[in-house]
Amino acid sequence: MIKRVVGVLTAALAGAVLIVAPAAARVNADFAAIVALDNCSGSVVRPPAAADSDPALVMTNGHCVKLMGANEVIVNQASSRTFTLLGPTGQSLGTLRATKLAYATMSKTDAAFYQLSTTYAQIQQQYRTRALELSTTRPAQGTGIQVVSGYWKRIYTCAVDGFAYQLKEGNWTWRDSIRYTRPCNVIGGTSGSPIIDSAGKAVGVNNTINESGGRCTLNNPCEVSQTGQVTVRSGIGYAQQTYDIPTCITTGNQFNLTLPGCTLPR
Repeated sequence: MIKRVVGVLTAALAGAVLIVAPAAARVNADFAAIVALDNCSGSVVRPPAAADSDPALVMTNGHCVKLMGANEVIVNQASSRTFTLLGPTGQSLGTLRATKLAYATMSKTDAAFYQLSTTYAQIQQQYRTRALELSTTRPAQGTGIQVVSGYWKRIYTCAVDGFAYQLKEGNWTWRDSIRYTRPCNVIGGTSGSPIIDSAGKAVGVNNTINESGGRCTLNNPCEVSQTGQVTVRSGIGYAQQTYDIPTCITTGNQFNLTLPGCTLPR
């Protein structure tokens, strides 16, 4: 799903909300803190240690920035990218603007974080909306989740089916990826959507699906086990875990990749 947006889908879908019957613990996510990018989805997220006065962060995929090199990492690059902030029912609340791309990579994970010109307190005051807290706990198999897309204003409900030791798609290899149960049949444009658990916290970021049964090719990721065995699961989607990312964020919502316990690629 690296192509990000599927052009053949009708514009009518953009206003539709699809909620599929839950497969595990009930999750009741809405569109609060969700954002739409011009090519992807995302969310305003908050590390547990962040202060109200900190500049807010928007989380999406690295491939929503650009198709990055297999080992490429971007840190603190100036950016003025804009995001449409949504309210609980999917209504547009206003526009948020980045000051920089704080971190982005497609190496080992597929994640990007933009730092905004507005603080969490300012967003709360102006738009009366919260940020999604980044969970610091690894989700368990069977956990009920929802994938919430700001681009399509669409919600998928399923569960964590398991984890891929490695997920390979084209030139990229990601580690310990979340595998969805089949109801989360995500599409282009849902890339960057937060994965929300029953506690209302973000436990991952949606990034791909095997679209047509291909083996390890663009838009057709495959799983690679510790022993090198390759498994193809046609029609199954995946997300990248985020529970370890807050370890890399310090005072003022600044990324510091040298912090103890930070495992993000440098």
